[in-house]
Amino acid sequence: MAWSALPPAVLRCSVRDPRSQQAPCEHTEPRDGITTHATSDAIALSHVSRSFTIDGRRIDAVASTTMAITTGQIVAIVGPSGSGKSTLLRVISGLLPPDTGTVTLSGSPVSGPDERVGMVFQEPRLLPWRTAEDNVAFPLELRGEPKAARLARARELLALVGLSGFESARPHQLSGGMAQRVALARALALDPPVLLLDEPFGALDALTRDRLDAELLGLWERIGTTIVLVTHSIPEAVFLADRVLVLSARPGRVVADVPVDLERPRRWESLDALASGSAASTVRRALEAHASIDA
Repeated sequence: MAWSALPPAVLRCSVRDPRSQQAPCEHTEPRDGITTHATSDAIALSHVSRSFTIDGRRIDAVASTTMAITTGQIVAIVGPSGSGKSTLLRVISGLLPPDTGTVTLSGSPVSGPDERVGMVFQEPRLLPWRTAEDNVAFPLELRGEPKAARLARARELLALVGLSGFESARPHQLSGGMAQRVALARALALDPPVLLLDEPFGALDALTRDRLDAELLGLWERIGTTIVLVTHSIPEAVFLADRVLVLSARPGRVVADVPVDLERPRRWESLDALASGSAASTVRRALEAHASIDA
């Protein structure tokens, strides 16, 4: 079952386009595995820098980056390879501390790994000895939730991502797209108001990737999670996002903030047209203008 085909029982509210005047979703208690999030949540980075030392040499990955992301938005981050895109996600999640600057969620600082953030990496990173439902339940197990409650939650989330009937499957029995759906369900286990996606579909074939992008939008329309997506694909960025942030080559800095003024809902069949559209052209020009790496 595609995520966009979920039954009406899971529709807690519809997430509006952030430019719309429609009333936003309110925070509600979870039902049927869904929690929607109030509009007070936001991500804010102020003058964030991060460097690494490799073979005694300092490498500046991100330099003095400032950005603000409104709750309920999907924001895509694009940039040349090595421009610090994945580093930024890890700093937002609390997995990496910034060298300088601050990161806040809903106005409170991020000082370490934070339950308010779910993260999906480029690879599913599932535990091979666990079933799909046990992988999804793992964050709840770490938090000390009773077994019955965490398995029930895992089954709800697997249904949400279209994997009912695969609860007992192990990672080697799943396709790449199915494994990434399990990883996404696991990232949602703790009801995070923020979801970070680090090229989650980049290793998949083009058709599967397009369809999962469309299904991700269907999921977003139901739960209202703020999403930050790293991608190398300009069409994917424009298709999914309300804004596209363009990073310069290393050290990464935000050099363009491109609004995507396209109506929702969007359909994956429109990807080819989006690739040559106005927003895509603006993103492409910004990338070309800032492609050189600082020494």
